[in-house]
Amino acid sequence: MNSAGTREASNSAKRRFLVFRVAQRIYALPAEAVDEVIRIPLAARVPQAPKALIGVANLRGVVLPIASLRAMLGLGEVEENAASRAIVLDGGAPVAIVVDAIDALITVEAERLETQAAQLSVEQGERLSGAFALGDDQGAAKILDVQSLLAESFARRIRPNSNPLRSVAATSPPEAAAERETLVTFDVAGQEFALDLGVVREIISLPDAIAAAPHAEAAVAGIIAFRGLLLPLLSMRELLGFSPAPASEIREKIIVACVGGALIGLLADRARAVIAADPRLIDPVPAVIQARSAGEARIKSIYRGEEGQRLVSILAPEQLFRSDVMRQLGEVHNPTRPQAQADLGREERKFLVFRLGDDEFGLPVEAVDEVARAPDRVTRVPRAPKFLEGVVNLRGVVIPVVDQRRRFDMRSLEQGDGRRLIVVRTGRHRAGLIVDSVSEVLRTMAVDIEAAPDLTEDIARLVHGVVNIEAEGRIILVLDPAELLTRAERGLLDKFESSARGSL
Repeated sequence: MNSAGTREASNSAKRRFLVFRVAQRIYALPAEAVDEVIRIPLAARVPQAPKALIGVANLRGVVLPIASLRAMLGLGEVEENAASRAIVLDGGAPVAIVVDAIDALITVEAERLETQAAQLSVEQGERLSGAFALGDDQGAAKILDVQSLLAESFARRIRPNSNPLRSVAATSPPEAAAERETLVTFDVAGQEFALDLGVVREIISLPDAIAAAPHAEAAVAGIIAFRGLLLPLLSMRELLGFSPAPASEIREKIIVACVGGALIGLLADRARAVIAADPRLIDPVPAVIQARSAGEARIKSIYRGEEGQRLVSILAPEQLFRSDVMRQLGEVHNPTRPQAQADLGREERKFLVFRLGDDEFGLPVEAVDEVARAPDRVTRVPRAPKFLEGVVNLRGVVIPVVDQRRRFDMRSLEQGDGRRLIVVRTGRHRAGLIVDSVSEVLRTMAVDIEAAPDLTEDIARLVHGVVNIEAEGRIILVLDPAELLTRAERGLLDKFESSARGSL
């Protein structure tokens, strides 16, 4: 055999391994099974996930499940430290496992690899494919069969419908979507106004950086950067003829709307709610008001909510501005091609985003009836499951109230002003979900919704997609409203709802 052949045979008899530690144990993975080693990224918690799943994180635009090797081995969890790392495994479905520390990348002679000895020293929870001595009295490294560990910890399955863009309308009563008009409401000068959800793109907070618009009309409050565009800001108080807000009352929100083919930001005093309005309670504006030229002329109809106690003025967006102003704003600040806008409309998905702790979740707006303040008083139901707060009378209709923190096995919080009640309609159920806060109505392109990590049956049913906003460091889990409760729990709620009607 020539020297080249000898070197080739010698190299084929060697293997490279990544050696690492978990709870004083030394393990190894074949180098070909490892894609990269990274610092542990911030991860969004996945509800109803097995203990071993820490969450999902963003890795250069890819949604990456993060799993705890300690949990998979049945070992106690410890706080992460400076030495902790995540090993990204090489494979068709990327996943990272968290370990206590990385030791080295080493080359091992084939004759040093053992299999029988590894089987004899297997500890509880381990799945091994071999072992090798480290030399210099450093002990041995056990070669993990990590795919077997993952398969055991996360019972994978192929979901019947894995399309994260599946419309929730299919699980909601057809008549609910057809008979209701979804409105986004907000306050201006102490009055409640609304825009149709079809016009509203997002609701965002007022940023610190606002560029002034020289020689602009009084209604133009400035310009901000928004998702790669320059977004003109217009004051709703000015547009509707109200006086400026006192400094002590400024808590402005920006309603990002598409009007006349242009994106604009409407400054409101505060965002209020998302409501599904019964068209029978929406009345046209009286003719005498329509004939006026002041702010009232921009109101197209009035919604009579809460038996007439809540009057919401629904604005006609095309009447908010003069045509020459809209044309100028569209040409200068938002040069989006008409065809691109049309394509965007066909491919958009809209979600109501809410928070539980630091985690963000999205519900398709088609399933949301309204958003309100969390009730101060909830009627308890005897022998109810722990997540069921009780029932409330919401404008004459009794609905069950679910504490979403308890439902997701999170620590309960004291009641605060920020908590909200999201009224969701799914199938024959209508329930209120108590969440920490509601942040925005998010619109996103369908192609930007990624499939959820298909690790367990519970996750596959509940999480139907992931919106990964890499530029903002945000991961939003899109939930299926019909799966927020299990089948058994939905049966329990049927009983509680019927009994509660007689008790309130």
